[in-house]
Amino acid sequence: MKTVFINGSPKKKLSISSYLLGIVRLLVRGEVVSEQVRNAGDHERVLQSLKDADTVVFGMPLYVDGVPSHMLAFMREMEKFCIDNNIHLNVYVVSNGGFIEGCQNRPLMQVLENFCKRCNFQWRGGVGIGGGVMLNVMRIMFLIYAGLFVLNTVMSGLTAALPIFAEQLVVVLFFSLGAFFYCLRMGRAVNKGATCGVKFTRVLLPSFLFILAADIFFVIISIFQGGIFKGWLSRK
Repeated sequence: MKTVFINGSPKKKLSISSYLLGIVRLLVRGEVVSEQVRNAGDHERVLQSLKDADTVVFGMPLYVDGVPSHMLAFMREMEKFCIDNNIHLNVYVVSNGGFIEGCQNRPLMQVLENFCKRCNFQWRGGVGIGGGVMLNVMRIMFLIYAGLFVLNTVMSGLTAALPIFAEQLVVVLFFSLGAFFYCLRMGRAVNKGATCGVKFTRVLLPSFLFILAADIFFVIISIFQGGIFKGWLSRK
């Protein structure tokens, strides 16, 4: 069985889509190929990888309540390519948005389901995740915690460093629990070629706290990426 993971994020690195696809991939057996579609130059390479594939798992961000435009362009070419080459696939998708509610991803799921009907693919379901940016930040925080754990172990010993690291790890895992559960569940479904349905989850943080944290985060990002007033006063 060959499974092709297609990352539809336009980011070159550290995208939440690649992170979530990596979680799904943990339980997928057989031949696995990872591809990324960022622009039209990627289309031919990715399409060729589908010729002998059984399953495709898309990972993509939610843009304006739907599929990113560069992925729509790829999907149009994929439709023609697969029909011309008589390719039939099982299709899954993991999508994420900056909104806290995972159900914001529902229109994207409907687009993928309709796409499968046009191409005569088997729509196997998807996972829509809310608070994707926060999940990505927490992944980076975990890497920082791991580095500090190693440093503290060297300086203070394992006995002193381990409880602090374990506490931080539990916090990160708790907030990400819904995403981990449904992505791993999808990985099991991929192995069986089974339907996993359409599920929605989110960062496990109360909405009012999420909004506060998001506001602080984006203010900081805007300052570090050129100043908080950049764009407000520039010529359009």
